[in-house]
Amino acid sequence: MIKKGLLATVVAKEGKEKEVETFLENAVEMAKKEDKTIHWFAFKMDAETFGIFDTFEGEEGQKAHLNGEIAKKLMESAKDLLRATPNISKIDILAAK
Repeated sequence: MIKKGLLATVVAKEGKEKEVETFLENAVEMAKKEDKTIHWFAFKMDAETFGIFDTFEGEEGQKAHLNGEIAKKLMESAKDLLRATPNISKIDILAAK
C-alpha cells in the first residue's frame, strides 16, 4: 500500500530550462532501477518550473530515494542549472486510485 511520497519543485536558471527538462526526462531511467519507488513522475509547470512526484510504501523507500542517484545528480548540478536549492517536501498519501 502506498503511504509516503515526495514532491520536489525546481526553478531553472534563465537559459537553462531545456537542460533541466532533459535532465528530468533522462532521470526516469535511474528511477526505474529503484525497487522501492512505486511511482515516479517528472513534470513541467511553466517555462522555468519543473517538478518530481514519487510514491513509496513507507519511509524506507522515501529515504532510499532521497539518498539515491537522482537526488545526488540533481544536487550536483543545482548550482549550474537552478536558481535555488530544490524545494523537497515529504508527504503522506491519504488516498490513491
